[in-house]
Amino acid sequence: MRRPIIAGNWKMNKTSEEAILLSNGIKRDLFDIQNIEIVLCPPFTSLSDVRDVILDTNIILGAQNMHWQAEGAFTGEIAPGMLKHIGCKYVIIGHSERRIYFGETNETVEKKVRAALKENLSPILCVGEKLKERENGKTFDVVSEHVEKGLLGVGEKEILDVVIAYEPVWAIGTGKNATPDQAQEVHKFIRGILSDKYGKEISDNVRIQYGGSVNPDNIADLIKEKDIDGALVGGASIKEGSFVDLVKRASDIVKEK
Repeated sequence: MRRPIIAGNWKMNKTSEEAILLSNGIKRDLFDIQNIEIVLCPPFTSLSDVRDVILDTNIILGAQNMHWQAEGAFTGEIAPGMLKHIGCKYVIIGHSERRIYFGETNETVEKKVRAALKENLSPILCVGEKLKERENGKTFDVVSEHVEKGLLGVGEKEILDVVIAYEPVWAIGTGKNATPDQAQEVHKFIRGILSDKYGKEISDNVRIQYGGSVNPDNIADLIKEKDIDGALVGGASIKEGSFVDLVKRASDIVKEK
């Protein structure tokens, strides 16, 4: 069975001092959770502080973005090797906020995915449609393009190191979320794309998260679905109580599967 992964995307929140407090609380309250892979993705400025807090625990460090080049004259950017050196295992790539506000394209996303894998980082590849695209019946077209172009240079030996996060843009930070049936429908579609590209055996072992206003009240119904392997959590991940509750509820459902 695929081990679910729940990643907290803290976005542009928390000073280093606040990040230490939050990660300490999460570490204390979730120390015994083993059936869920727990990942914290703080801002770049707090990566080393959070790393020190969660060292040798059941919690893993991730970053929110990176450049595709190994080094060079790219002011303000972070190289994959820098993330690896500081202790990251995961890196979020292609989040809708990066696509909308900072000009990320399927082409740059694919470059980042390949660069991450080259550095032995596991990319969390974000895909998902906007509200108008869903209303116009374009969900599968958009998601298919995001997945296929984002994984263009990824081979069979590498795909198992990739996590795909389906995040409908209309559900991110809005308080709205896809119903479990809606989310499962798209997750199943994504797994079908992976099956066509890599074969069923491989696709059955790739983890696909759901993201978009995930909270303690809806995580159980989402993670019960066959093809939903965890969550990429935004707002609920920067509050200790809500994130801890969310992970524990998910863990309880996984025990019942």
